[in-house]
Amino acid sequence: MRRIWGRADTILFIFAGASAEFALNKAVDWLYFTGRLPADPLARLFSTVTYAQKIVFSEEAAALAAIDSITAIHKAVEEKRGAKIPGWAYRDVLFMLIDYSIRAFEILERKLTAAEKEEAFAIFQVIGLRMGIDGLPATYNSWLIMRKKHLQQNLLYSAFTSHLYLQYKKHLGAARYLLLKQVQVIMVPASVRKLAGLTNIPFLYPVVQVYKLAAKIKLSRFIKNAILPKGYKLQVQGLDMEM
Repeated sequence: MRRIWGRADTILFIFAGASAEFALNKAVDWLYFTGRLPADPLARLFSTVTYAQKIVFSEEAAALAAIDSITAIHKAVEEKRGAKIPGWAYRDVLFMLIDYSIRAFEILERKLTAAEKEEAFAIFQVIGLRMGIDGLPATYNSWLIMRKKHLQQNLLYSAFTSHLYLQYKKHLGAARYLLLKQVQVIMVPASVRKLAGLTNIPFLYPVVQVYKLAAKIKLSRFIKNAILPKGYKLQVQGLDMEM
């Protein structure tokens, strides 16, 4: 997990995939309640990654404190709105992180072993249990079944979806927005791709292969600097953790 969450490339792919599924989730109105996601999707990304890296790279006490902080933030939002975030919505976010962590690493690095996939599941399972999320699957195989059901039941193209994609385009610019959508094409499950109206032609696959080669010869930073918004380059560079 530290290998996955210690590279900016992998993290950006994780959140590219999640940005498509977030936009389709039936509970996306909760993200609109605070206004933070539609107001600045990139700032929300870096806020989320900060917590994720604290959990993955900290000692146990600090990691648990970070999880408790996330729980407290969500509870405060619930109290302000006077309603509870559905348990399935909490599970959806956790399931996204498991799924896209595995997918991103396998696209950019190599296939994970069964044991490594179990490890990814187990770490997020600990996070979910600490947050008090109910109805979590007990094993990786049972998660696969629940993940499929969640994708079938909890996604919908709505007005929130179209508005959120407009915000992505606004904050990224037209060229980077097209790149985001191409990453989504190769990252997300087929059902998400279909609902989001993403093209089935993965133009980015050859580019990914070139990028992987560039990473080996230390050119990937120059490529990232060329494609990232100027105001976020230093923050993205800060996502690379020493392993």
